[in-house]
Amino acid sequence: MRATTLVLLLALGLSTACASRAAKPDRPEDVGPEPGSPRVTKREQMPRSYLGEGLASFYGPGLHGRPTASGERFNQNALTAAHRKARFGSCLRVVNMENGRSVEVRVNDRGPFVEGRIIDVSQAAASKLGMLDKGVVRVRLYRCADNVSEIPRAMWAAPV
Repeated sequence: MRATTLVLLLALGLSTACASRAAKPDRPEDVGPEPGSPRVTKREQMPRSYLGEGLASFYGPGLHGRPTASGERFNQNALTAAHRKARFGSCLRVVNMENGRSVEVRVNDRGPFVEGRIIDVSQAAASKLGMLDKGVVRVRLYRCADNVSEIPRAMWAAPV
């Protein structure tokens, strides 16, 4: 009895090992989103200057005049921003996704340190974006056409 069961299990195992796998059906390439569903832009379709999107907040009066991570004094009336990874002095274009307003800011600080936020802008930049009343808005970030802002270049550039 044991020998018969063993032979039967061995034959069953060998027959399943030789079976071909079922292939997934091909998905038609021309299938688009269903009508009425929200449109999602794929990363490959975004311009190369695109850095991401998320929540932006602003900071101002309480930190005015204090040193930033780059060493310069924070000025709430300048078009500056805090970003986690962008180089100091680099230029970023911030676009408010709710009203379409945009502003170019210079990165001079690190942050934001609040979960879910991608950039902190100065009060002047927040005013141009139309976000002073809300405080936090959804934005898209792009690199500026010129990589570095020329305004404070002498401050952070290495002497030659």
